Amino acid sequence: MYVKADMSRHMQRTTVRLPDELLARAKKKAAADGTTLTALIEEGLRLVLLPRTSAGSARGPGGDEGMPVSRHTGGMMPGIDPIKLNTQTQEMDDLEMMERLLHQWSRK
Repeated sequence: MYVKADMSRHMQRTTVRLPDELLARAKKKAAADGTTLTALIEEGLRLVLLPRTSAGSARGPGGDEGMPVSRHTGGMMPGIDPIKLNTQTQEMDDLEMMERLLHQWSRK
């Protein structure tokens, strides 16, 4: 366990250049998750930097399997366009966020 005040002494400020669209999505994600942009970026970096096994999956801190790797073959399901997949995923995320906001607003 760490104390946040102690942790801040070991952190550095840096400048990262990101595409506007990616930064906007990251800010939305952080807000939806109730966290900060810094925490979101830190989490992403930690996931990317996890050691890999020979099968290519990331390993967790204790050596246990982290991110699963699918062993399925055959590609994408019919009707899934890999070029539009990112846009479709973003649209679903946006709809989910709108539902959350509407739900929060209706409770007030």
